[in-house]
Amino acid sequence: MNRRTGNSRQRARFAWPETLRRALSPRTWLRRHAQVALESLGRLSRNPLAGLMTAAVIGIALALPAGLYAMLENLQRLSGGWEDQAGLSVFLGQDVTESAAQQLAGTLDAWPEVDAVTLVTPAEALAEFSRHAGFADVLDSLEDNPLPAVLLVTPVESHSTPATAAALQQRLQDLPETELAQLDLQWLQRLGAMLDMAKRGVLIVSALLALAVLLVVGNTIRLEILNRREEIVVIKLIGATNGFIRRPFLYSGVWYGSFGAVIAWLMVQGGFFILAEPAQRLAMLYQSDFRLETLPLLLLAVLLTGGILLGLLGSWLAVGRHLDAIEPA
Repeated sequence: MNRRTGNSRQRARFAWPETLRRALSPRTWLRRHAQVALESLGRLSRNPLAGLMTAAVIGIALALPAGLYAMLENLQRLSGGWEDQAGLSVFLGQDVTESAAQQLAGTLDAWPEVDAVTLVTPAEALAEFSRHAGFADVLDSLEDNPLPAVLLVTPVESHSTPATAAALQQRLQDLPETELAQLDLQWLQRLGAMLDMAKRGVLIVSALLALAVLLVVGNTIRLEILNRREEIVVIKLIGATNGFIRRPFLYSGVWYGSFGAVIAWLMVQGGFFILAEPAQRLAMLYQSDFRLETLPLLLLAVLLTGGILLGLLGSWLAVGRHLDAIEPA
C-alpha cells in the first residue's frame, strides 16, 4: 500500500513540470487567446444591431479625419505637379530693343540655374493678348504697342523649390534691363502654407475624434460589464483572476475597433469613388491627367491599426475602472 502511494506521488511530482510546460507553451497561449477572441466575436454576433451601431459610430469618427487627410494629400500631389512647372516671367523695359532682348535671352540661357529661356516679343505678346482678351478692335486702334518684351525663364529642377526660385527671381530683378521679375507660381507658396495649416487642423480633429472613439468603446464595455456582473461574481468565486476576466472584454474592444476601421475605409473609398468622375472632368478642362487617389491598402492598414489600438485602449480603461469594483460579497 505504501509502495503504491509512493509511486503515485512520484508520478504526480514528475507530471507537474510537464503540465506546466504545456500550459506555458506558445501554442497553448495562442490557442487560448484564439478561443477567447472567437468567444467575444460570438457574443457580438448574438446582438448584431447594437454591435453594428457601435462600430458605425466608430467608423464615422475614423472616416472623417482619414478622408480629410487623403483629400489634402491629393491637393499636395496636385500642387507638387504644378510646382515642377514653376517659371519666372521677366518683363523688360520699354527701351530694350528686340535684338538686345535676344542677346539677353542667350546670356540667361547660359546660367547654370536656368534650364530654358523663351523670348516673347512685344508683337507676339500683343497678338496673344488680343486673342485671349477679346479687345482686338480696341488694340488695333492703338498707335504704339504698350506691351514690353518678356523672357520666360524655366529654372532647372534643383532651383524649382520656393527658396531657390526666389533667389533666382532676385538675381533677375537686379539686371539693368529688367523692369519686373515675377515668379509665376508664388500663389503655390500660399497654397502650400494653407495646406500645412489644414493638415495641422486635421491632426487636431483626429485627436478629438480619437477621444470620442475611446469614450464610445469605454461606455460600451462598461455596459457589458454591468450586464455580466453576476457572471463575473460567480467566476471570481471559483478563483478566476482579473486578467482572465479582463481578456474577453479587451477582445471585444479590438473587434469594435476593427469593424469600425473597415466601415471607415468603405466610407472613404465610397466617397472618393463618387468624387472621382467630377474631379476627372474638372482636370480635363485644365488639360490635366490628375486623378483622385486614396492609397487603399495603406489607408486600410492605418485605419485598422488605429481602430484596434483605440478599441483596445478604450476597453482597457473601462475594464480597469469597473472590474475592480465588482467583488463577491
